[in-house]
Amino acid sequence: MGHSSSQIVVGGGIVGCWTAWHLAKRGCQVTVLERDQIGSGASSGNCGFICPGHVHPLCAPGAISSGMRTMARWGGALSIPPRWDPTLWRWLVQFSRHCNQQDFVHASRARHALLHSSRTQYRQFASQHGSAFQWQFQGLLLVYQSKQDFESYERHASELAQDFDVEVDRYDGDEVSQLEPSLRDGLAGGWHFPNDAHLSPQGLLDELCRQIEQMGGQIRPQTEITKLEFNASTLTAVQSATGERFSADGFVFTTGAEAGYFADQLGCRLPVIPGKGYSVTIDHAPVVPKIPMIFESDHVAVTPLGSSLRIGSTMQLTGFSRSIPAKRIELLKRSAREHLKPSQSGSPPQQDCQEKRWSGWRPMMPDDIPCIGPAPRAGNAMIAAGNGMIGMASGPATGQLTCELALGLTPHLDPTPYRVDRFDR
Repeated sequence: MGHSSSQIVVGGGIVGCWTAWHLAKRGCQVTVLERDQIGSGASSGNCGFICPGHVHPLCAPGAISSGMRTMARWGGALSIPPRWDPTLWRWLVQFSRHCNQQDFVHASRARHALLHSSRTQYRQFASQHGSAFQWQFQGLLLVYQSKQDFESYERHASELAQDFDVEVDRYDGDEVSQLEPSLRDGLAGGWHFPNDAHLSPQGLLDELCRQIEQMGGQIRPQTEITKLEFNASTLTAVQSATGERFSADGFVFTTGAEAGYFADQLGCRLPVIPGKGYSVTIDHAPVVPKIPMIFESDHVAVTPLGSSLRIGSTMQLTGFSRSIPAKRIELLKRSAREHLKPSQSGSPPQQDCQEKRWSGWRPMMPDDIPCIGPAPRAGNAMIAAGNGMIGMASGPATGQLTCELALGLTPHLDPTPYRVDRFDR
């Protein structure tokens, strides 16, 4: 069934692009308004993991104490520089309240629903267009240096298999470097998720935009929205910083870590904060693995993208800062050097390597569940934000659910866990 309504999507990250794609598929006249470049928030430079096994939220029982231990280690994956920031303190208090078994199970189920639906959509989409965004179906490998940490993952793996039907294979000791020959010998082992995949985030964004435009949609980068116009309980138009006015039947706000900017005007509380991550992409890298990996001792991720290697990670709660400290990039590269073999025969010399450094803001919710649904103040305005560290992996289902709710269609997932007003109570 086609829908001839006009829809404006504010925010051109992965969730915004998937939402616009689903709306355009349904026959809507779609315009995507992006403040900067498409994907510049958190999407374009991330590691591109499509990881249906990442169901468990950060707010696990014991997360506070383990987070403190990580922060105490110099160069740890998590860091919170001390500063005057009441918003952050409120968020941390809310986060700590969700670190209990009941909320952990609830969030795991909510995330699983999005990830499972998204994986199905990705496979379908990639079967037709995968070459456009370097789709690779090699799984994901968690690599361990510590024997103790490797063994303790066993319980986690069996829980994933039992509760969510997630397949995880165990590789002991040097079996892991036989599976992935770019790894050094002498590691404790690895756990492989054979049903995971990876892709080029920028390639996917480009392909989605190409298809949206092909279906009659418009993509408008460099268009910052600063003002909303209401008529009673209906949002009628949005206005850009340059005074340009955009009116439509419906609006979707997919503004990621900056979702809080419009929250008051839309009648809700969105306790989303930016979780800053970094990546460095090395072109013509001397060692490019076949399988994407996470080095668990440092929580550093590596993704092969053709002849390039992307190394990314860390979670810094530094507010809205775009700086890229050299020491953070060096920590990423050091972790890669410690886990990967120095070089492979026939590889180009090190000096030919070109580096591209990047930082982005992951939209972090205290319960690690995205907000997807109508804004309390205006029924024709949808919010889809707060996908945390699984935005790329959960994008298609988030976009589909947002589209279904916007158009009054039967949702393919139960929308209750993602309610926008759940923080108002």
